[in-house]
Amino acid sequence: MKTEITELLGIEYPIIQGGMAWVAEYHLAAAVSEAGGLGIIGAASAPPEWVRDQIQKAKELTDKPFGVNIMLMSPYADEIAQVIVEEEVKVVTTGAGSPEKYMKMWKEAGVKVIPVVASVALAKRMERCHADAVVAEGTEAGGHIGEATTMTLVPQIVDVVNIPVIAAGGIADGRGIAAAFMLGAKGVQMGTVFIVTEECQVHENYKDEIIRARDIDSKVTGRACGHPVRTLRNQMTKLYLQKEKEGASFEELETLTLGGLKKAVVEGDVKNGSVMAGQSAGLVKEKLSCKVLVKKLAEETERRIKGSVFYE
Repeated sequence: MKTEITELLGIEYPIIQGGMAWVAEYHLAAAVSEAGGLGIIGAASAPPEWVRDQIQKAKELTDKPFGVNIMLMSPYADEIAQVIVEEEVKVVTTGAGSPEKYMKMWKEAGVKVIPVVASVALAKRMERCHADAVVAEGTEAGGHIGEATTMTLVPQIVDVVNIPVIAAGGIADGRGIAAAFMLGAKGVQMGTVFIVTEECQVHENYKDEIIRARDIDSKVTGRACGHPVRTLRNQMTKLYLQKEKEGASFEELETLTLGGLKKAVVEGDVKNGSVMAGQSAGLVKEKLSCKVLVKKLAEETERRIKGSVFYE
């Protein structure tokens, strides 16, 4: 399982846990890193004091590398970018924009920068501004998504950049990881499968919804207003999609989802909240510890690669 990503990040397995808002806090990040992957704290729109506290608490649980995901549209992005340097975080992943304004500061501090991208053009732009790698995230992923599938996006990005590519979207087991390697990826980022781990602090109702999910239970809201979000279907998505079809205004639609992720993650309201999860939810069938899960993923991947007709 040694790849350019394991060497770049100083980790045992090329498995990165997604920086999911309200989900990816220090318990989960530290557990994934302790298991040999790269745990990520999701800063989302949280204030810098919260992010600093999360980083410090993660350091108490692990001495292995972990990262922070910055949502660049956050009103606190500038302050959190500085916290990354001050707290000597090893890796930062970014979403919802371009991290170019922070690159000089981060690179001088020795931070590895890995933007999440949903297009070839953005991947090329990130390489030009000296990103260390990129996460190519397909539309199968949970939460905010692009349009290209993982199967088509990853090889197209691999073909045009010289930095390592990490595949994301729809990957939940060793088969998916092996397939990502065949597409040219040097690692994977996984979110949905880590939500149901023992160390993840989300409400049990949220975990149970993912485990119960079938292949048809994933819905995308917000396409009409240009902000597509993938969640598991429930009463909220049914109402949202109905209103979206009827031509409801952006403001009216926004009121349906306001605070929805917190409702699901913290309060366990999986009927009216936003149960963000990828299409891979249909593959997730059990709650495991991060240590057991990561080891299982690594072993499955190795078996699949050795069992393939391409293995010599």
